[in-house]
Amino acid sequence: MRYVSTRGQAAELSFEDVLLQGLAEDGGLYTPIEWPTLNIEEIRNFQGASYGVVAERVIRPYLGDAVPSSVLQDIISASYDAFTHAAVTPLRQIDEKTWLLELFRGPTLAFKDIALQLVARLFDHVLTRSNKRITVVAATSGDTGSAAIEAMKGRDAIDIFVLHPHNRTSEVQRRQMTTVSDPNVHNIAIEGTFDDCQSLVKAMFAENEFRTRISMAGVNSINWARVMAQIVYYFTSAVALGAPDRRVSFAVPTGNFGDIFAGYAAKRMGLPIERLVIATNTNDILVRTMETGRYEVQSVVPTHSPSMDIQVSSNFERLLFEAFNRDADAVHAAMSGLKQSGSFSLDPVAQDHIRNHFDAKRVSEQETAECIATMFRESGGLIDPHTAVGVAAAGKIQTGPVPMIVLSTASPAKFPEIVEQMTKRKPEQPPQFEGLLEKKEHFSVLANDLSAVKEFVQNRTRVRQ
Repeated sequence: MRYVSTRGQAAELSFEDVLLQGLAEDGGLYTPIEWPTLNIEEIRNFQGASYGVVAERVIRPYLGDAVPSSVLQDIISASYDAFTHAAVTPLRQIDEKTWLLELFRGPTLAFKDIALQLVARLFDHVLTRSNKRITVVAATSGDTGSAAIEAMKGRDAIDIFVLHPHNRTSEVQRRQMTTVSDPNVHNIAIEGTFDDCQSLVKAMFAENEFRTRISMAGVNSINWARVMAQIVYYFTSAVALGAPDRRVSFAVPTGNFGDIFAGYAAKRMGLPIERLVIATNTNDILVRTMETGRYEVQSVVPTHSPSMDIQVSSNFERLLFEAFNRDADAVHAAMSGLKQSGSFSLDPVAQDHIRNHFDAKRVSEQETAECIATMFRESGGLIDPHTAVGVAAAGKIQTGPVPMIVLSTASPAKFPEIVEQMTKRKPEQPPQFEGLLEKKEHFSVLANDLSAVKEFVQNRTRVRQ
């Protein structure tokens, strides 16, 4: 398998190079040169198979010869050994046609664990084989940082630097990152929004001399390996509800578009998905784009679902590449317009492509809170505010008899204040949170300034050229 940049001005790469490079040198995102497909019988054979078996079969076509099959099986097994449910991502029915896909059974209680536990081990395999060291630089709106740190702490060949927006994550989310004391872990609180953090990371990637000097790698969903790992649970959950002999739909709370793009990839691979529902909070750039055909950045509004407080959805560029019929020049022009004026427009063909696969619904803060309360009142179950956005958005879509799977992306224990406020029930605290609020924090507050962040990273990475 080879990979091409969405902007068409970077070299084709193998999976191993895409894993280590993250962002393409032309600023684009790497995507498979073609979509591998699974036929109906292959998908049907997933019925009754373990998560690990399905993962190996779904991921294998994307790796080429980068990882031998026996090694890949060991990596997958080790990645999910610590998850608290044998199914890894279990389904829970909440009404006659709606299910929650619980993606928070990993060590940091968020869906990011599913990809990052795998990605960290893929890094280890590649770095050990090549005797290399890397500097991972990541931006987080809340959950990516803690999941990446948990997966990569203590690893000798990796230094990890995580940028989070200062005072714009939940306290639990922040402390999951900042109380880790391993010497290869560095937390940076940026005085700004997640979009500012993400822009800083992309700017560092864009400086080829700097990224080469520190052997910079990425674990945000700009890295194809993140998206690849997330394709798996679309297959496992759909098959559990009768696919491929029955179509299913998914509602996905999303900000950076990576998780729902994995659903699009699953559909391109042959999974019979009826609709993919983009669920957004008040930061509704994706809904507005679907409604008007114009992608236009506005100010970020803090909400109860901070991991979705994003305006620039990076992975939307991968969808643009498909919607523009893989015309990299058209993507490059759109991204240039976004950088220059904060907006671009879709042509009718691209807009039709997106609307053929996706719906989009915004959910207000009041609707989010009411959904948490209603779920508890009707079922006794607690959900976090991101999941509530997904459930509320799903409720606005008419899918007839087609089952709807809502991706439950985080444990309610990560957002105890809003959950307790709406239900009068405090979420049970998991063992890994014991003493979290008393532990010493380790982080540095930096201005939204590229030079300052580069200097911080360069002075602390163990990579020496």
